[in-house]
Amino acid sequence: MTIVVTTPTGHVGSRVVRLLLQAGVRPRVLVRDPGRLDEGTRARVDVCRGDLTDAGFVREAVAGARTVFWVDPTSHAAPDPIATSLETAAPLVAAARAGDVDRVALLSSIGAEKRHGVGHIDALAGIETALDATGADVLHLRCAYFFTNLLLDLEGLSRGVLTTAFDPGHAMPWVDPRDVAEVVAVRLLNDGWRGRVLQAVHGPEDLTFGQVARILTEALGYGVRLEPVGEDALRQTLRAGGLSTPAVEGIVGMSAGSRDLVPEQPRDLLTTTPTRLGGWAHAELRPLLAAHPGPGAA
Repeated sequence: MTIVVTTPTGHVGSRVVRLLLQAGVRPRVLVRDPGRLDEGTRARVDVCRGDLTDAGFVREAVAGARTVFWVDPTSHAAPDPIATSLETAAPLVAAARAGDVDRVALLSSIGAEKRHGVGHIDALAGIETALDATGADVLHLRCAYFFTNLLLDLEGLSRGVLTTAFDPGHAMPWVDPRDVAEVVAVRLLNDGWRGRVLQAVHGPEDLTFGQVARILTEALGYGVRLEPVGEDALRQTLRAGGLSTPAVEGIVGMSAGSRDLVPEQPRDLLTTTPTRLGGWAHAELRPLLAAHPGPGAA
């Protein structure tokens, strides 16, 4: 059983690698800088050093794999993020179409089921569609909003401000990436699934950003207030930061397109994972904020 893991140092990928190793599997990891892998992991995996944007590298590195776990590495700030995501995944799609890869597990997102109108998530929808057409067995993991997205604004949270362009009153699923990784790992280890499979990973509960602010207040030990940002204001901020129009619209579209989103798969036993935001924030977010000035500083 050859399992290929992309982005093996990321929030999800690193945990997937650890779980595979603990299951007795030696995965093949595609990584740009092997030095980012800890020494113990490097000794137990097969390292393919290269960049996922290098089509030749990807095609060669995945060849002969039973299963590939694909995580799109494209930054939301890329000049044309949707086009870049699709181009980056093209060698994997070609390998699956040629039969060089038996199965692909794609880290997708809720919102991909809309197929368009959800900003950069539209790229994941495009990758899903392309993989579906290859004839390979494909698994689309439609994941909820990651807890770790809160790490993108440690400065604001250290000042007690939670800023969002999402509809503050719209409840949506939130999930710990480590729980996502556990679902990914067991799916990779299960050799029985065939055809096109959807697996949503919704976390333990749906939350509005207002509820998130209250949870963070309790978990962090100081007041966190919600500060909604309109789409036009967000566009202005992103443009002032030098982002291209496709990048700006890719980011704005993710929040705008989620306002009326109802996930294709309902919350049930298979889609619900256990880790709650409050516990994660107390254990993971609070220590990071202690290093920043503001009410969260030690």
